[in-house]
This record gives sequence, C-alpha cells and structure tokens, in this order.
Amino acid sequence: MLRKLWQDDAGAVLSAELVLILTIAVLAMIVGLSEVAVAVNTELNDLSNAFGRLEQSFQYTGFNGTDGKGTGKAKSQVVGATFLDAQDTCDINSACDLVCGADSNATSESTTLIP
Repeated sequence: MLRKLWQDDAGAVLSAELVLILTIAVLAMIVGLSEVAVAVNTELNDLSNAFGRLEQSFQYTGFNGTDGKGTGKAKSQVVGATFLDAQDTCDINSACDLVCGADSNATSESTTLIP
C-alpha cells in the first residue's frame, strides 16, 4: 500500500503549478495595485495644487440709493468690501509634498504662481 501511494502522483504536478502560478499572479497584482495607488495619489496631489493656486481675493464697491425726489434723502446704502487671499503653506506645495515611490524628485513640479 505504501508503494502504491509513493507511485501515485496524480495531480501533484498540477497543484504545484497552480501554487506557482497563483503566487506570481498575486505578486503581480500587488505591484500593479501599488502603482495604481501611486498614480492616484500623484493626480490628487496635482488637483490639490490646482485648488491651492486659485486666487480667492475679491472686491466689490459700495452703492447707495436716494428717494429720487431731489431731496437727497438716503434710502439705502451698502458699503464696499475687500478680501485679500494670503498665501497659505500648502498653496505652492512646499511643505505638503506627497512622497510617491522611491524617487520623489523625479516628478518635481513648478511652484511659480501665475497672477
């Protein structure tokens, strides 16, 4: 009986091949998903740079209305306002850089603001 078991190798090669193929497939999938994650993080970093570079300053002038009868009596008045957008730390991505992969300097971006 032991001799019959020793000589019976039906399916042994198939199982070893499946283990090898599945191991290679899982490793390739892990590497592929890692590269997808790096690509998504890089694109989201570019999107955050675009949002950070938006100029959010605004200004509007005031106006007033009179009664229209020539008396000069004021009916309504709104004063103007101004908001100047100060540059934040992450606006030019100098302190909030994402590290994506082994060589993070390979994809350096320009930090020049366009007025």
